[in-house]
Amino acid sequence: MLVFVKVRFCATCVLLGLSFLGAFDTSECLQTVVRPNKGSIVTVSTKLPLAECAVCTVSGVNDTQTSCYSSLTLVPENEVKLLFNCSQPIEQSYTVTITRSIECSKDACDPMMVDVQSSMLTEFTRTFIWELKVPEKTVVTVNILGSGLTEMSQSCPDGLQYSVATSKTSSKGLTQYCHGGSVTQLDLANEAVVSLQVKPNTQEVPVSFQFSAGPLKGRTVDISIGPSTTVVLSRDLGQPECEVCTTDGSTPDCSSVEKTLTTAEKLSVEFSCLKPQDLFSVKIKTTIECTKGSCTPAAAEVDPKLLEDFKRTLVWDITVPERTVLTLYFPADGLKDISTAGNCQDGYRYTVSSTRSDGKIRTNSFCKGGSVTHFELLGATTVTVEVPKGGDMGQTAFNVKAAPRQGRLMSVTPDPDTIIIIRRMADEPDCSVCVDNAPNKRCNPQILRLSDPRNTSVEFTCPQPRDVFSVEINREIDCTETSCSGNIVQAETTLFPDFNRTFTWDLKVVSTRAFQLDFPEPGMRQISSEETCPDDHTYSLITYLRTGPAVIGTFCKGGTVTTIQARYKGRMSLQVPGDATVNPVDFKLSVGPETNMLAIVKVNLPRGASDTDFITANYPKDFPDAQHMKWEFTVPNMYNYTVHFRDHTAPECLMDDVEVEYLKENKKVTKLTLTDPQPQHQQGNFNMVLKNCETNRTLQGLTLSYRVSVMRSGHPVLCSVDLTKHREVSLQMEKVRSDPLCEMSVNSEVKEKIIVAAGTKASLSFLDCPNEGIRLTASRFIGCQNVTSCPSSVLTVPKLDSCLPMPLHSFTWHLSIPRDGTLDLASPTGSLKQSIPGQECNQSFSLHVAETDGFSVGDFCFNGMIQKVQLHTNVSITATAQDFRKTRGPFLNVSVSQEISDTIIYRVSPKVNSPTLLATPNWPQGMNPSTTISWIITFPSLYRADVLFVNISQPKCADRHTGIKVQMLGYEEELLSRREDEPAERNLMVPQSFYLNMSNCVLEEGNFGVVTKIVLQKNTNLLAIVLGIAGALLLLIIVLVVVCVVTKRKKVQMSKESSIYIGKGSIFRPGDRHFTKARADNNSHVYDYIDETMVYGHLLGESNHSDSVQEPYNGMQMDSYQTFTGPTDGALPVIKETNPEHKMEEARPFLDPSETFLPPRPRTPIDRQDSLGFQDRRMVDNELYTFKSSGQMNPIQLSGEALEPEPQILEDSL
Repeated sequence: MLVFVKVRFCATCVLLGLSFLGAFDTSECLQTVVRPNKGSIVTVSTKLPLAECAVCTVSGVNDTQTSCYSSLTLVPENEVKLLFNCSQPIEQSYTVTITRSIECSKDACDPMMVDVQSSMLTEFTRTFIWELKVPEKTVVTVNILGSGLTEMSQSCPDGLQYSVATSKTSSKGLTQYCHGGSVTQLDLANEAVVSLQVKPNTQEVPVSFQFSAGPLKGRTVDISIGPSTTVVLSRDLGQPECEVCTTDGSTPDCSSVEKTLTTAEKLSVEFSCLKPQDLFSVKIKTTIECTKGSCTPAAAEVDPKLLEDFKRTLVWDITVPERTVLTLYFPADGLKDISTAGNCQDGYRYTVSSTRSDGKIRTNSFCKGGSVTHFELLGATTVTVEVPKGGDMGQTAFNVKAAPRQGRLMSVTPDPDTIIIIRRMADEPDCSVCVDNAPNKRCNPQILRLSDPRNTSVEFTCPQPRDVFSVEINREIDCTETSCSGNIVQAETTLFPDFNRTFTWDLKVVSTRAFQLDFPEPGMRQISSEETCPDDHTYSLITYLRTGPAVIGTFCKGGTVTTIQARYKGRMSLQVPGDATVNPVDFKLSVGPETNMLAIVKVNLPRGASDTDFITANYPKDFPDAQHMKWEFTVPNMYNYTVHFRDHTAPECLMDDVEVEYLKENKKVTKLTLTDPQPQHQQGNFNMVLKNCETNRTLQGLTLSYRVSVMRSGHPVLCSVDLTKHREVSLQMEKVRSDPLCEMSVNSEVKEKIIVAAGTKASLSFLDCPNEGIRLTASRFIGCQNVTSCPSSVLTVPKLDSCLPMPLHSFTWHLSIPRDGTLDLASPTGSLKQSIPGQECNQSFSLHVAETDGFSVGDFCFNGMIQKVQLHTNVSITATAQDFRKTRGPFLNVSVSQEISDTIIYRVSPKVNSPTLLATPNWPQGMNPSTTISWIITFPSLYRADVLFVNISQPKCADRHTGIKVQMLGYEEELLSRREDEPAERNLMVPQSFYLNMSNCVLEEGNFGVVTKIVLQKNTNLLAIVLGIAGALLLLIIVLVVVCVVTKRKKVQMSKESSIYIGKGSIFRPGDRHFTKARADNNSHVYDYIDETMVYGHLLGESNHSDSVQEPYNGMQMDSYQTFTGPTDGALPVIKETNPEHKMEEARPFLDPSETFLPPRPRTPIDRQDSLGFQDRRMVDNELYTFKSSGQMNPIQLSGEALEPEPQILEDSL
């Protein structure tokens, strides 16, 4: 190559006057003349665009012709003038490639010697390439003349970079060298390439290559292969041809593609190429078999010298039985987990693949140096280790252990109408869920459903199934037109407590109605679908439309949403993560009204300044077409609200328009668009309805996110209270609970508690105070100084000022009496009832009586057994009513009487038909120390009282004793007297009205309290009944004897005398002297004949058995025999009796029918003469005799029982 001219400045290029060069903004240019050697192909090129850089050939007269290119190949031995013009630095813009072929025969190469043309185009980066063309089975030896080469993977410092490749079409087998070293000879085969890259401005290249050819002699390797191991040699098809042969006997077994070698001892392997390690890769496969307890072999052994200069891939196939855990232990320096596509810088790459029970393969890749020292696997596993050429693997790649796999077994009993769905949520680890036992056992690695409400055995084949599976607990609830089964919906919290759980309720009502969900306080808060709740309890509601499901919203506990109504059919769900304690909202499900709305959301906006966000159904996706959604907002009184649309998208409507309607009570509907100003600073409850149109579904649909802000209006409620009309009444107002938003003031002074004194006026102000948040109470003082001057009073509630916004909670009367006086309390309706457990007051009001020190006497109401309560102390009486506007009294009649010795006296009249419960004051806490309580209990004389002490609480006394005494009225003898250290009788029968007295001691510990039960029973005197029956039988016998005697005499006289009937006139014949004697001297009271059927018929009745118990006689009762009077047309003679006490009276039976052993007629005795124990003396032995006198009754005692005189109950004695 000859170089004639070199010019390197821009001015010369401009003087050339070339039209093409005028297009450049010339910065640098170079002109030179070159001539390539014979056999060399020189290519000059640039990667920059032709408009910026070009290499041009200059020719013609005065160099007037130019041709410019981005790449130009020069013809060998042809001189050419080149012009380089570039806007960038020339050295960095052009590259020069000089290529030459070395063609060899089986014993020589042409050329034999090559030099580097060091002086050609030194301004640029030059690459010299020598390509070898060699016959088959021929090797070319390249001798490096000079100082030799050194293999180097990095850039060479002198700017000379040598490379040797086995093929120009493949990057594999590329080796880099630098100048100076021990490598002086290279053995290469056909298509090998030797190259040298020289940096710009390197003048001399001190190297030459000498090529020689000769017959190819392959490489022989002796290897030993152990049992269960297979070696596979594979040639890359892109590499030069090379055969691998093994000799088995006299015939060699050769292959140029792949050769598989099995167990052998010192097997000779011959390659037909010089460097088979550059052409072949080696895969060494070993099998490891494991049982549930061990593996054979237990370690992955490696022969470090086996084909160590090849690139090796070591593979271990490990087989394991089912339900076995395989653990791999790696070297101490550990492994580092990488992605499956990642590379390891040192060339050592580990890959672990395991086959899961569902057939999927799990693969993990690692490099050396990390924290992974062991790895647990399930199922058949393959471990692959890639080792670079010459890499030192070590004798043990890893250790392996096998152990039975632990599972988890649990028993599950689904509720009726409940479905449990166990679903896989993670790909790893391998795990299945099984149900029932063999032989009916069935397993599934993906999903399992349980619906039978019986105890079911569920088994997971992995020890931590909660990391693999999630659980859905589904319940279907069908509602009728009026009600739903399961009014209160509760989550089943005991199933799968450590799993991720989703509780779902599928709700369904008739198609025209909505189902309604009511949430307890404090309501629900709507969030976006991407958010999660702070307590990990996330609720969502879906309704099913014909066009598909629509998400009404996602919610957390604690918000403003109190009720949601959704049409026809939907699903409520609750998501709870594993290990979280389930604390769900027990919402109420009911049948809602008929509606055409997609959903209705009821919102109670809170008091105080607040901003509450809401989103439409499906947000941020499209709101359903042609659907309406409604929000009903309840705004606190005296608060302003503002609606602000934060974000929205408007659809393209094909029919109708998108509208937002606002409706307030008694006002017209306001219709707005999405872009109109929304309501601001308004008051009162309102409804908002979003109406969608029929949209073009190929475009963006309707979405809306908006905010409702609430703030105080600043207008307080004012009230002027005037108590000058009620000079004894005072008012108290205080907050029920701490409420920083509520501001109360009296006479412009802010206070937490307001007291309006009796007889004064006050100006009250309430700012942002709900009526239910303030308790209004009133009190009145009633007192006197002298017992004689204390007037009687009726306790009523006066009418308070109507401007008070809150209702009256209670009214208290403070009653003060003189020290020598007694306060008498009586009901205006007649009686009081003490409210205690088992005898509660269920009226619309109650009265609480307490002493001035707060000690509770008890709670009372009307219509009980207590006639009067007397208290020797000052008390306060508090009336509590549901509505004092309807119940103002009178509540009690109050008067003052003389001093009593007891602390409290109750006057009680028990009712016959129901038991009476009496409790000591302040029950169940106990009486005050050193106090005495009495009950004066009166009832009718024909009744007795059964007294039962149902509950007695005795203390430990420090001084004196407690006492329980029972004493009948008018008697000094005590029926019962017990102290706290004596066993108390639980039952006692008291025959008449009595005192019940209880006294307390000075307490050391405990309390004294008693509950007494009193039941009235009617008296029954068994002795009187027995004696009466005996007397009646004796009398009956006497009567029968007399009847028999009289009958016999009558028969005798009938033969001598006869009766004559006289139609008119007197019944006496002239001279008849039968009745001339006085009554006392004759036998006029002795009858000659008595018809027994007429006299005793009412006793015998119609029974045929004389000894049977007779039914009451219902026919005409005959008290005595009546003498025939004859015709009444004539006057009868008057018979004068000398003794008036012998006047005839109407005869009585032996006993009144109600007093015999026959079932008595209902009657109430009013005096002793009505008792079975007494008989009127005027009654004779039988009905044949009349009374001797018409005077007063003289009762006689029939029984032998001595009766005590009935005491009189006098007011003074009480």
